[in-house]
Formats: sequence, structure tokens, C-alpha cells
Amino acid sequence: MKPVFFRATIKICLAAFLIGAFITGCPQHEDTDTKVPSISSTVPLNAAKGVAIDGTIAATFSEEMDPTTLTKETFTLMHGSTLIPGTVICTGVTATFHSARDLAANTVYTATITTGAMDLGGNALPKNYEWSFTTGSEFDTTEPVVQSTNPANRAISVPINRSVTATFSEAMDPLTITSASFKLKQGRMVVPGTVAYAGVTATFKPASDLAANTVYTATITKDAADMADNAMVAGHVWSFTTSSISDTKAPVVKSVNPMNYATSVPINRSVVATFSEAMDSTTVSTTTFLVSGPGTNPVSGAVTYVGNTATFRPLADLALNTMYHVVVTTGMKDLAGNALVNDFTWSFTTGSGIALGPDPVTLGLAGDFVILSKSGIDTVPTSAITGNIGVSPIDSTAITGFSLTVDASNLYSSSDQVTGMVYAADYASPTPSYLTTAISNMETAYTDAAGRTTPDHTELGAGEIGGLTLAPGLYKWGTDVLITTDVTFNGGPNDVWIFQIAGGVTQASGTRVNLTGGALAKNVFWQTFGQLMIGTTAHFEGIVLCQTAVILGTGASVNGRLLAQTAVTLDQNAVTQP
Repeated sequence: MKPVFFRATIKICLAAFLIGAFITGCPQHEDTDTKVPSISSTVPLNAAKGVAIDGTIAATFSEEMDPTTLTKETFTLMHGSTLIPGTVICTGVTATFHSARDLAANTVYTATITTGAMDLGGNALPKNYEWSFTTGSEFDTTEPVVQSTNPANRAISVPINRSVTATFSEAMDPLTITSASFKLKQGRMVVPGTVAYAGVTATFKPASDLAANTVYTATITKDAADMADNAMVAGHVWSFTTSSISDTKAPVVKSVNPMNYATSVPINRSVVATFSEAMDSTTVSTTTFLVSGPGTNPVSGAVTYVGNTATFRPLADLALNTMYHVVVTTGMKDLAGNALVNDFTWSFTTGSGIALGPDPVTLGLAGDFVILSKSGIDTVPTSAITGNIGVSPIDSTAITGFSLTVDASNLYSSSDQVTGMVYAADYASPTPSYLTTAISNMETAYTDAAGRTTPDHTELGAGEIGGLTLAPGLYKWGTDVLITTDVTFNGGPNDVWIFQIAGGVTQASGTRVNLTGGALAKNVFWQTFGQLMIGTTAHFEGIVLCQTAVILGTGASVNGRLLAQTAVTLDQNAVTQP
């Protein structure tokens, strides 16, 4: 058991210091602040299962809160009618509840933040906020890692007015994300700036524009720790080179789900908006991502931001056969401080059913590609690819067998084998940064899929799924997965399958992955650490998120996407985006 009491005592002392600094050193806020705060996200999420028994409970607010109003009276944790003893610390926009002892295994807990919680202007939370979760039986002993950065390592032509971000593999303790653990240097000189943390993303905002055409190095130290006090095993260091210009281009909403005017939407799904570029996570909240219905009634929920995607998760199922309206406001800004030009609005109508299986994996800009690779795409002609393909950070010389013709703009190439565009990291701006973001989103999607908890099936068929009919759900294997005969996925058009595979996937020649009952390839996700190998003339369905290589045998076909962190090898194949 971890020294929970000792850890909480240290954090209480730090919190007292922060509160003292606030009281003595901060200017008085204007009386004109009348905007009420809201809760943007929580850790764990509402209805989460398999929560670690030594984890900390946290809530992120839409604005900075008065730490003196976040106490064990206003932030409570209950098991039934039993109050769980603990301590509460608030810093910036995040309040954390540290239980005095480990939680019970396989138990439902309910957290509540009351209207006694106030922002710095004295505005109270308008109503009590309550969410529940269920523990698992394990401690959290997994060390966090930096999953992606913006700018990416070795990125060039970075605008001089951009902030620098690091996205972690899990929620971090905000008290450990500071200017001491997140530093930016130019040579040996420390760059002055401020550090903010929201969701799973830490943001360093330089006090002034960076120098032009200059190499900078960012560092996350081992002082950064997750909510269970697991520190990073090693620091994370990356470098980038600035350009001589500022980023003045406004971001746009690139896609939404549900789509505008969609009907028969399941009542138990989230609302998603994907942006054209990385956004400032501190501006993504329940005050900038609003869902209402029926009519103007606000929907209670939590907002998370990962990759280029903001997700609104309602606290309860939506109403049946009801129209809902969504607004993403101009309060959302990119990493250079550019806001959306206008509010982005859309609507959808629910049906009377629920979707089975987990929430789908959000692909972000990786969803713009039918094939995306970090180290190369090779084909033996003639293949037929429907959709865009791209490589990064490798350049266009790693796309072979396609007889590419570079467009006059030098933004992309074309090929007789590709119904779409071919992108590479050495093409003209903004293609390199577009690809960097897409690759980062691909890596984020892989981590998301791999991190889903409480599988419906574990080690099904000892890894052999040929001949089976699989219902929607989360499936997990610690071995390779084999498809030696046809396999069928049976479910509706909104149902989801996620396969977590520690090994690789091998599909025998001439076999098929079949979808029945209206199931769609866009809702089938194969997260595989090892190679995915599809045999000669076999047919495959779904989105591949592969840590290594994807290899297709002669004449094999795919209805889905091949998103690989090494190479994709084709041999007279048909690959069609879903």
C-alpha cells in the first residue's frame, strides 16, 4: 500500500503555500466578473469502470477557482451513505480529492462538488455536480509517459508565437506540472513563461515571442507524476526550430460526430468536434463546448481534449427522439492564441436505441487518410487505393511503386493507383505540419485504444477467432490473433468493436472478415502491437492501429484504414476508406 497520508500531507503544505501566495500577492478581481464556473471534466470519467484503488479523484473547472472554497465539505466522496475521509487541494482550474486510505475493490463510489465551490470572483457553481465510478481490484503502478508533443521532436518552421505542449498517456497530478518540471530552453538560457495543465495536456506559454530561426529544447522532468503518484521513469526531451513568422491563421472545426442533421443517433454516445490544428487545451471546456436540448435546456456533461479532438460526454443518456443543438464558441483558441472566427453550430436528433460496445476511437486528422505511415508505403503495381495516403517524418522517397507526379503547388502528389492525394513530409508548407499532426493523432488513437479498460472478453479462443461470430465489445489478447477461417462481426451501424492485441494479427489466405446486421468498418478498431499480415486474396474490414508494420499479400483487399507506426507493404491490393 502506498503512503497515502504522507503524500497528502506534503500536498496540503504545498497547497497552503499556494493559497498564501494568492491571498498576499494577487491583485483584486473586478466586481464585473459575474460568469459562473462549471466543471469541464473529471478523473475518473462518469460511469468509468476498473478504476485503480489508489487513484486520486479530480475535477477540472472552466476557470480558475478560489482554493479556499474547495474543501472536504464542498468536495466529497461517498460509498453509499458512507463518507470517505480525505483531503482536498485546489490549484488553478483543478481540484483533487485524496482519499485517506485506498478505496475498496470492485465498489461504486460517488463524488460530489457542491455549490459552495466558487471562482476567484465569488461566483458559485450553479448546482451540485455529481459523478460515479466503479473501482477495479488493482493498484495503479504504471508510470506515465509523454505520448506526443507540439511541436513534434525535430519540427522545423515552427511559428514564433506558438505555445509548446506535452500530452501524457494518462491524467497527471496538476501539482507536479509546474515551471520546475516543464522547461523550455534556448541553448543554456531558460525561456520565461507560464505552465498550465488541463485534461492530459501540459502547456508552456512563453512570456514573449520566440526568436526567429532558432533551435529550442523542451524538457519534462521526472518530477511529473500521475494521479497515483507514479513518476515518469525518465524525463522527456525534444527540440524544434522556429521560423521567422507568426501564426495568425484562425483554426476551424474540421469534422463533427454526430454529423449535422444526423437522425436516429444513439442516446448513449458522446459528441465530438475535430479541429484543423492543435488547440489550447485550457480553452476547451464546458463554457466553450455547449450541448442543449430539448430546446434550450443545457445538457450536463464533461469535456475532454486529446489530439485535435474535443469530446463532450453527457452525464446521462440523452432523451429519446429529441433534437439537440451544439455550439463550439469563439472562446476556443489554437496554440498561438488565434480564436475561431465564428461560433460553430450544428444539430442532430436522437433515436430510440443505444449503441453497443465501447465509445469509438477518435482518429483526429489521421482519419483523413486511408493509409498513413511513419516509415514508408510500398506497392507492387497495380494497387487500387481509395483515399489519401501519407508518410511522415520520412520523406516522399519512402513512397515506392506508385509513380508519383508532384502537383505544381508542391503540396501533394498524385498517382494512377490512388484515388486521392499523396502527402509526404518534404512537400511544401503547410503539408509537413499537417502530417505531423496527423501522425500525432494516429499515435494518440493507438494509445486510446490500448488503454481502454474492463474488456468484455479476454483471451477469446486462445487467440484463434476464425469461425466465430463476435458481438460488439472490447476484446483483449496477450497473444497473437489468428484468423484461419472466416470470422463475422454482427451488430448495428452504431455498434463498436475494439480489439486490443499484445502480439500481431495473421489472416490466412482466401479468408474473409465479414460484417453483418448493418455493422460498419469505421466502427471496428484493431489495436495491435505486432505486425498485421493479411494473406493472399483475403478480405479484411476495420481500422488498423498498428505499432509496427502492415503487410498485405497479393490480391488482398481492405475496407478500412491502415495506420501504421512503421511501414505499409502492398502487393496488387485494393484498400478503400470506409
